[in-house]
Amino acid sequence: LTTYVELQPGASASPVNVQLKDYMRRVDPKSISHFFLFPLKDWHLYDDFDNGKQTGEGQITYVRLFMIIGIIILLIACINFMNLATARSEKRAREVGVRKVLGASRKSLIFQFFGEALLISCMSAAGAVAIMSLALPAFNGLVQKQMSLHLFEPLHIGFLATIVVTCGLVAGSYPSLYLSSFNPVFVLKGIKLKTGSAAFVRKSLVVVQFALSVIFITATIIVYQQIQHVKHRDLGFNKDNLIELQAQGDIAPHFSAIKQDLINTGMVENAAMTDHETIYGGNNTDGLRWQGKDPSLKLLVSFRNVSPEYLQVIGLKIKSGRRFLATDKIDYAEGVSSMNVIITESLEKQIGGGSALGKYLYNGEDTTMKAEVVGVVNDYVYGNLYGQPDPVVFVCVQSNYATMMYVRTSPDVNTASMLTAMENVLKKHNPGYPFQYRFVDDQFNQLFLTEELVSKLSGIFAALAIFISCLGLVGLAAYMAERCTREVGIRKLLGASAFSLWTLLSKEFLWLIIIACLIATPVALWLMSNWLQKFEYRIDLSIWMFLVSGLLAIIIALLTVSFQAIKAAVANPVESLRTE
Repeated sequence: LTTYVELQPGASASPVNVQLKDYMRRVDPKSISHFFLFPLKDWHLYDDFDNGKQTGEGQITYVRLFMIIGIIILLIACINFMNLATARSEKRAREVGVRKVLGASRKSLIFQFFGEALLISCMSAAGAVAIMSLALPAFNGLVQKQMSLHLFEPLHIGFLATIVVTCGLVAGSYPSLYLSSFNPVFVLKGIKLKTGSAAFVRKSLVVVQFALSVIFITATIIVYQQIQHVKHRDLGFNKDNLIELQAQGDIAPHFSAIKQDLINTGMVENAAMTDHETIYGGNNTDGLRWQGKDPSLKLLVSFRNVSPEYLQVIGLKIKSGRRFLATDKIDYAEGVSSMNVIITESLEKQIGGGSALGKYLYNGEDTTMKAEVVGVVNDYVYGNLYGQPDPVVFVCVQSNYATMMYVRTSPDVNTASMLTAMENVLKKHNPGYPFQYRFVDDQFNQLFLTEELVSKLSGIFAALAIFISCLGLVGLAAYMAERCTREVGIRKLLGASAFSLWTLLSKEFLWLIIIACLIATPVALWLMSNWLQKFEYRIDLSIWMFLVSGLLAIIIALLTVSFQAIKAAVANPVESLRTE
């Protein structure tokens, strides 16, 4: 159950939390629990706790992650601008020389080139806003939200202006300093400029671009593999053909009749009651005790109040002992001194000493009520699907202590007909409430929505990163092919094949991409290893994941460069030499 508290306007939760902290101890001195208020505004983004204290983490982690990725994508675009601006420096060298001769200072040239970069950044921002407007409906469909741009809000305008200015300054920094440094005497005399340092910077930036792209591709592969690994793990119970319903109104009091009528439809195998949803956590305690337990052991154990049929309905397997019988039912209202319970095998291992059958469990120091273990079932996954579940103790109770009903339907039945039959039965016994249900396999898939969204967005960002990087390669390849026009023409006249010319023009970029892959692999390994550490149940990183990322980047880069390389290789050498 969830308790909501509305504070008076302007009131703080802190004084209330002070009063609530020791409330449970005043009611029950043996209790180790305490209450506190948690703001509703923090539920979605800051819902992570450690030992009852808010860590400041939660879904906000993904917001920060994609903000960083967005900045990296912008950085890749800025690198393109720097590369292309410096690559075509010879085209602007004469302009710089003439301006300097006419009295232009280096400072004024720097401002000019920064101004050009800022102008392009502004134009890009206008284009980005237009693209966002067109893409927003599709993005809303992807993230299952209804967002709008609200472009003219002061905060949004401020952020957009900051991005525009930052990108303009970053993209224009190296080109402006490099272009403004040309010696006018050398330029106007036609002396070839020394571009060794600029070429080194360009190559370094290409390596950075593709290293980042390879990291994105690797991360996308690993995130996808981790999600699939968890989705297809052995849950320990059968989620298929299982329907969950809230035990509203008269469902609990009339459960026996409802169950029999459901079975009589011929479409239902069995039904059961419990006090918690199967795939989520429930009541738990670390105060469970047994003979021979280490006093220092703090083991968190979950409790489930269930009807006798529950274990069979959800598909848990008896490892030893027996299932619940109707005679095992207890009624807490009558005051219970002993009960029969069934535990999961992980708890049996903690108890130790071989089989747990016939052993007794106690709640803390209270020895007036004991629970005898009559059965042991397999462990099953619930709560944190990425981790190892806590041990569970099942208690057989009267149906009026349950809040959920589970129905195991017959396989291969028509779903629509089955739901109609179920609705008729429940309306007969519980006419005051609507027929509301959930398929457990759908409920299971809902738990992965965030991770699957992260996987899809990672793929989109990886594709965007490599696309932008390849745009830069197109420009650099075109520039290199233009500079090598005469060399290519001479080689063709001397008998060079188109393939050898393609190799000549492509090999430099190929080596850059290989270096990028070698740099990206250890970085991606470190990043993704750290990411996987937060999951107790996780995949092992394999070399194929990194090989696929690198090969994909190499293939895409070669395809990008090949267009310009082949174009230059098949050109008429006579025309090339005449043009030169």
